Amino acid sequence: MAAERRRTPRHIRPGAAVTVLLCAVMTAGLYGCADSGTPEPTPTPTPTAPTPVPEGRSPFTGLPARPAPVLAVKIDNVPPARPHTGLGAADLVYVEQVEGGQTRLLAVYSAELPERIGPVRSARESDIELLRQFGRPALAYSGSQTALKPLLQAAPLDVLPPEDAPGAYVRDRGRAAPHNLYVLPARVLAAAPDAENAKDIGFRFGPAPTGGEPVNERTVRFPASRYAFTWSPAEKNWRVAMDGRPARTTDEGQVTAATVVVQYVTIRSSRFHDVLGSVSPYTETVGSGSALVLRDGRAHEARWNRPSATNGTAFTTPAGEPLNFAPGPVWVVLAPRG
Repeated sequence: MAAERRRTPRHIRPGAAVTVLLCAVMTAGLYGCADSGTPEPTPTPTPTAPTPVPEGRSPFTGLPARPAPVLAVKIDNVPPARPHTGLGAADLVYVEQVEGGQTRLLAVYSAELPERIGPVRSARESDIELLRQFGRPALAYSGSQTALKPLLQAAPLDVLPPEDAPGAYVRDRGRAAPHNLYVLPARVLAAAPDAENAKDIGFRFGPAPTGGEPVNERTVRFPASRYAFTWSPAEKNWRVAMDGRPARTTDEGQVTAATVVVQYVTIRSSRFHDVLGSVSPYTETVGSGSALVLRDGRAHEARWNRPSATNGTAFTTPAGEPLNFAPGPVWVVLAPRG
């Protein structure tokens, strides 16, 4: 990360030395000479411009990757839906609050596609705004409220629920419905020819920022669920736990992240509700606010800014410098402010 520019003290304002010299020469007093000696204000340093992710590397993880389409999958996350499948292969995972204070995952894939992903569940209105920064990704989900479906179809998304891509989904007969539906990513992307390749969404990768607080574990709480991220010095990553238990997958074992972002956002009521009448929360991801970035066993205070839905999200230090993530999978926990 670029170092913060140092300020050079100014004891004499520009031109003051010339003024003193003229006053010494014109001793006859033919010309009046005066100098208040008041220094000019020191200009505020301009924050270092962020460096784009180099070509040949994933804009989601900073790791080497070939250009490939983006697939976003809504994943069930209540206890009966665990352990997940394919979650460990995600480049990026968002944690979103849903009805009843529970959470759901929005996993984003591009560099690597597992054989199957799930269990898959329904989309929410917040997903439309969150996914705009990816251009036109494919979205795999199972079901939505009737009034929400037209909004999903009108959004710049390749929306592919089971009814539109039946060959891309399978049921696990060893699990109880509705926690047994899985998507086959290769098949669903074959049905999404317009899905765009991964592009810059504002993340920056590189050396760790200076400072930060040493931390071994950080817990983030929602009304009815909680996430813990524990630093593993040996593996150089954060181990993910959900509701007090390690998050494991059926295909790749323990779920980990190189960087964890706790992004504090406004979560308000939407105009939609579930079948039980519970109002669906709407998570606002356009705007600005505070964040906490966990990397390399340290916690860094941060700011986030996303001017519009089509923009990516920039994460900076409180001084406005770009805040680099550690190369590798990223988890973004969209936590309620306060």
